[in-house]
Amino acid sequence: MRNIIDRDVDTLRNRLHGSASLPGDKDYDQTRSLWNGDIDNRPALIARCQDAQDVATAIRFGRDRNLELSVRGGGHSFSGASVCDGGLMIDLSQQTTVTTDPAAHRARCGGGTTLAALDAATQQHAQAVPAGTVSHTGVAGLTLGGGFGWLTRKAGLTCDNLLGAEVVTAGGDILTVNAQEHPDMFWAIRGGGGNFGVVTNFEFQTHDVGPEVQIGLFFWSADQGREALRLMNEVGTSMPNDMGALMAGMNAPPAPFVPPAYHFAPGYALLVAGFGSADEHARLFDDMRAVLPPLFELVSPIPYAGLQQLLDDTAPWGALAYEKAHYLEGLSSGVIDVIMKQMPRKTSPVSFTPMFNLGGAYAAVGEDDTAFGGGRSINMVFNITAMAQTADTLQADRVWARRFWQDLIPYATGGAYINFMSEYDESRVRATFGPKYDRLARIKAQYDPDNVFHRGINIKPQP
Repeated sequence: MRNIIDRDVDTLRNRLHGSASLPGDKDYDQTRSLWNGDIDNRPALIARCQDAQDVATAIRFGRDRNLELSVRGGGHSFSGASVCDGGLMIDLSQQTTVTTDPAAHRARCGGGTTLAALDAATQQHAQAVPAGTVSHTGVAGLTLGGGFGWLTRKAGLTCDNLLGAEVVTAGGDILTVNAQEHPDMFWAIRGGGGNFGVVTNFEFQTHDVGPEVQIGLFFWSADQGREALRLMNEVGTSMPNDMGALMAGMNAPPAPFVPPAYHFAPGYALLVAGFGSADEHARLFDDMRAVLPPLFELVSPIPYAGLQQLLDDTAPWGALAYEKAHYLEGLSSGVIDVIMKQMPRKTSPVSFTPMFNLGGAYAAVGEDDTAFGGGRSINMVFNITAMAQTADTLQADRVWARRFWQDLIPYATGGAYINFMSEYDESRVRATFGPKYDRLARIKAQYDPDNVFHRGINIKPQP
């Protein structure tokens, strides 16, 4: 296979507006790198595609030579599915142009765009696309798998706000996809994963947000954990829809706002972002403090772009990482028992369990309006993240994450958020999509009957 690529690579380079890289080229290692430092896959060839036509050219080149294909957008991947070993990686990292139409509340961006770039462009007009919580996440993977974050209760998932896309199919066709054109494909790429084609451009609805919002961060000690989890669950399920919350079992960071005595202390954190009035935010916090005073807190106005970057240090580029996830109805007493048992058993101080409350605008979307799996009645996404600086520590916490996940099965609703899957088990994928799976498989058969795009979440084609 490698000899074929060596002979033909000049042909590919001559056809691309972008470039092609082989092992040993100066940009090869940087281009193949992923956020998850535990992944070290080495493609035989990388096509750095500047536009949809480049992507179509690369797909045809790879298929003509029976090469494994993978697609790298932002590279923020736990699984490593975006970088194949020994095949052809289609790299979208040069497709980062963002354009906005603030009067129409619209934003367009290329398939390699990160949330930081999208936020920077839309915040020039005090608008935002609902998205994730780490700014170096890629827009493409986030959107195709769903996409939730601070604005989910206010404005829904990222995929709920997708208005249209440019998609390159497995056959090399370039399609305009929206509610009127190829509506079946449009339905599938809103939460069905990156299984149906290569999305080279996205068009989103934007919402009026910022430029200043409110943030409240509260931290309770491990000894306060049971009471803190009950309180956080109540706040997360009852707060107004113009707020967003993230809960976590974690060690306190060595940040300037954390008293030095509590650096790396184990405990439980609640972060609440407010997009309404500061007074409304303050009343919620007064009520919380009266129930259970925190060990320490930070309450402050913050630029929206700063909110989107607030958690970046918890997910540094190059960290070794692994994750498992469940959908839950909430933090029942049984779930809290599991958390209290498992949290002290982790090895790495930076492994943590982020929990995201849903509801509000998320629940207002029709169950079948998008392909998103899991159900619009789900109340919580529970994530178990093993993160470390050494392979031995990661292995220890990989075991911890799997045992933690296993203990939560009796309380789970079935399936899991596909963007939180490090490993792809067909039964879990089917459980996640439920009755939608067969519809997705028929769409897959229409646009990719040979299952060319099978890495990651794979919906296998069926008539």
